[in-house]
Amino acid sequence: MPERGIIGGPACDRHSLSCVTRGLTLAFVAGLAGLGLWGAAQVGTGTTGRFWITMAVIATAGLLLVLATHVGTWTKGLRLRTSPTTFLVAFLPVLVCVGWILIANQPGNGWQEGRIDSWSSSIGILGVVKDLGIWSGVLAFGFGVMLALSLDGVPEPAPVDPAAADEPVASERRWTARRRTEDVAPVTDTAEADTRTQRPVAR
Repeated sequence: MPERGIIGGPACDRHSLSCVTRGLTLAFVAGLAGLGLWGAAQVGTGTTGRFWITMAVIATAGLLLVLATHVGTWTKGLRLRTSPTTFLVAFLPVLVCVGWILIANQPGNGWQEGRIDSWSSSIGILGVVKDLGIWSGVLAFGFGVMLALSLDGVPEPAPVDPAAADEPVASERRWTARRRTEDVAPVTDTAEADTRTQRPVAR
């Protein structure tokens, strides 16, 4: 009997091909994410354009690392979907907060930077926003992770058999036809009996 994993599923053993494939895929994606981070470091954040390119690459690295855990989802009859509730409750606040901080800390006078700084100063959070701006790369990476975490593997809807779907209707039609036959049959028998009764008897 196979061992059970921590979360209740069958534990991977060293001879399982699926586990080897999963491990190799995770290692490949981790290497790909690391290569992306190295590329982002080469781009730098010296200008507004370079800053946003770097943040996009870092966010993509976080997205890929989490999506790699869904390897084999399609082979298990599952599909990825976004839960509207998770998106609104978890991802949307992260999007607003990370976007706010990154816009406020982009180099130079980037898009909407002055307005975000003004709003932050008005509500008394400008110091916090600037302090968190030191970790812009971490925030971008976490943004990608949260985007991937908002996806979940759910079972594919079962295919509907047209014959099975039509069975209740067909059954009702057969029942109706049978009732009609039963209603007509007595009338026919009575008519034949009356005809025999009215037929003159030969002498």
